[in-house]
Amino acid sequence: MALCDRLERLSNAFGPSGRERDVRALLRAGIAELADRIEVDALGNLIAYKTGADPEPRLRVMLSAHMDEVGFMITEIQKSGLLKFQPVGGLDPRMLPAKRLVIGDARIPGVIGAPPPHLQSAKQASQPPRGSGGQPVELDDLAIDIGAESDKEAEAKVKVGDYGVFATQFTVLSRDSSWPTVRGKAFDDRVGCAMLVALLAERYPVDLVVVFTVQEEVGLRGARVAAYRVEPDAAISLEGTICDDLPRPPDVDLTPVTRLGAGPALTLMDRRLVSHPGLLKLLRDTAEAEGIAIQYKAPGLGGADSGAIHLTRAGVPATVVAVPCRYIHSPASILNLNDMENSVRLMAAALRRIGREHLERAG
Repeated sequence: MALCDRLERLSNAFGPSGRERDVRALLRAGIAELADRIEVDALGNLIAYKTGADPEPRLRVMLSAHMDEVGFMITEIQKSGLLKFQPVGGLDPRMLPAKRLVIGDARIPGVIGAPPPHLQSAKQASQPPRGSGGQPVELDDLAIDIGAESDKEAEAKVKVGDYGVFATQFTVLSRDSSWPTVRGKAFDDRVGCAMLVALLAERYPVDLVVVFTVQEEVGLRGARVAAYRVEPDAAISLEGTICDDLPRPPDVDLTPVTRLGAGPALTLMDRRLVSHPGLLKLLRDTAEAEGIAIQYKAPGLGGADSGAIHLTRAGVPATVVAVPCRYIHSPASILNLNDMENSVRLMAAALRRIGREHLERAG
């Protein structure tokens, strides 16, 4: 299956943190003929093992990407039939009003209520965005409308504790080979999941353990227990990461975190991890040898599964390779397929080159 086609299927799947089973089923079917052995642990992590081609002792390299996406949990059904909710993962309340979503196993459609401009006060209509002195949209002011007339009607369709996700369908925006772009939800981190499947197609010198993790968006939980089980010699997380390369006001002088179309983004440091220097050198040298353009994610922002993996047991050399995605943690993101393809090329070449010399003690 082509990388874009796999991303489409994964992006459209329902899989908020703690309810990743549909995504896991798609992935398990996709790797059934590629892995030597497949396991699912108690939290729901999908773990695939592929023995290396070199003679023993071999390095054990763990690659990870998380299956879960940001979403919602229903917390109350009001007498009016409206549904109160809490975010699952990091969501900005300002971008929630009037957004479509689906809820529960029955995929009940709904919309997050928002007053039309005709009913807004002058103060509401002119409210500046958060960070510029105005009051932010509060979650307590929002509710989901599923078209129910009463709580009884709503309860027949939805239960407290049900999950919801944005109702966004994957779309190809441009097929231009120099700038192929797509739009969809959950690119953080279904893009990483799609890349892991592609990487499993080859047998490398090292023992490869590919882990599709759960509950990353609520605290890197799946990665922590998976790494304890796997005991890797090295780990690399594949992510869909922040991209803020759009034009800025003239008075804002700020370097973008990453840029669309500029290649795989390497993490030097984020909020949870300082990347292992040996692995960074491996990726830099590999990119140069393969003629792959790379970029560096601005330090100190975000986090990924490697932030938990590198603290497992006695410590694991770890880093992150990411695909820039505009508007992550929102109803729709945009990425450049060339960045995704080149990330797979970079990782495959790095897995062919990695040796113990890349894992020497850091610091």
